[in-house]
Amino acid sequence: MDLLIKEVHVIDPKNKVDSVLDVSIRKGKIAELKKGLEANGSAIIQGKALHLLPGLIDLHVHFREPGFEQKETIVSGAHAALKGGVTAVVTMPNTNPPCDHQSVIDNIIRKAREVPLHIFPSGTISKERAGKELSEMADLKRAGIWAVSDDGNWVEDSLLMRRAMDYAAMLDLLVITHAEDHRLRASGVMNEGLMSTKLGLHGMPNACEDIAVLRDVELARLTGARLHVAHLSTKGALEIVRRAKKEGLAVTCEVTPHHFSLTDELLVHYDTNFKMHPPLRTEEDRAALIEGFRDGTVDAIATDHAPHTEEEKMQEFQDAPPGVIGLETSLAVSLTELYHKKVISLGELVKKMSWRPAEILKLPAGFGEIKVGKSASLALVDLNHEWVVQKEGFISKSKNSCFIGKKLKGRVLATVCDSKLWKWEK
Repeated sequence: MDLLIKEVHVIDPKNKVDSVLDVSIRKGKIAELKKGLEANGSAIIQGKALHLLPGLIDLHVHFREPGFEQKETIVSGAHAALKGGVTAVVTMPNTNPPCDHQSVIDNIIRKAREVPLHIFPSGTISKERAGKELSEMADLKRAGIWAVSDDGNWVEDSLLMRRAMDYAAMLDLLVITHAEDHRLRASGVMNEGLMSTKLGLHGMPNACEDIAVLRDVELARLTGARLHVAHLSTKGALEIVRRAKKEGLAVTCEVTPHHFSLTDELLVHYDTNFKMHPPLRTEEDRAALIEGFRDGTVDAIATDHAPHTEEEKMQEFQDAPPGVIGLETSLAVSLTELYHKKVISLGELVKKMSWRPAEILKLPAGFGEIKVGKSASLALVDLNHEWVVQKEGFISKSKNSCFIGKKLKGRVLATVCDSKLWKWEK
């Protein structure tokens, strides 16, 4: 694919580019990056008044394959990602069978080669994610994993987690923790507080996340492992990560768009599209996360894209599975809540959605940047386009979004990945 994007505002914080340029793409790579370029046979896209960002990198998605293809597949998940400007993802291992064996990883990587998206699978920390016996991490790394996680479960056995971090450190694998003490969470289905009392629902206290994060941070200190806290949601957990960073530990964290933009008050109608783990927290927690963006404690924005069928989500609140989709709305929500409300600059937002995730995962050069000679993974964005999220507009196989009906400002108009161009309707 040969393409020339004319007069587009290029934002690349890694290489300190923030200016209007022409971008020439030849044979899937960035050929030139300057003003006044000629097409020379390339297709032309007019980028005036638009912004060109490095392809977004999502550190936390569930594509549900193998085992739950009725919810999402690698193919449908890849196209949902591309529509959101996401060109690379880390898939979580809680599939069926789980990603605890080389054969499962082999199958995912084989199918990933058939889609125009960069997919970096994670393997399990423990066999069957049961928290009893370590997975064969060396075999899983040889098969192609980039991280280990028992996502959906927290490894409660501290000795087992210490051994896991020891091995992960030796293999230079990122450890992604779903920090939620399940025994303390008990039967909770939402945040424990005033709203859970009003609604008569069992709550999950902030302490179940805070305690889990603190334990895992201390094990990271002991082992020297690279620890990444998934979907951080509480003020206390954020402060623990902030302190760990100041102490020089290799600890990073991600926050989802739903946690930094929504609160538990939205559960007043018992809408299961607002049910997720960790749950939506209070305004105090949400405000703390916003401050975490301002002071740099929050490293990355990740969706925890978790598709579920409509039939599953139509159950009673306490019975419905937790989780929401997010790939197609993540950039728009982030622009609306963080950039347009002047929480962080556009460059900082792009850093947290592209360059920094590439650093955390230790991806090869070219990811998270727009650089001559590197593969073209790009998102063409109208920062000011206003639109309302509609259920019918999702191309994800599942439609369980907590942003349906919300007015957003900013939209992806086109995505370039793996030598292919997709244009999306406004």
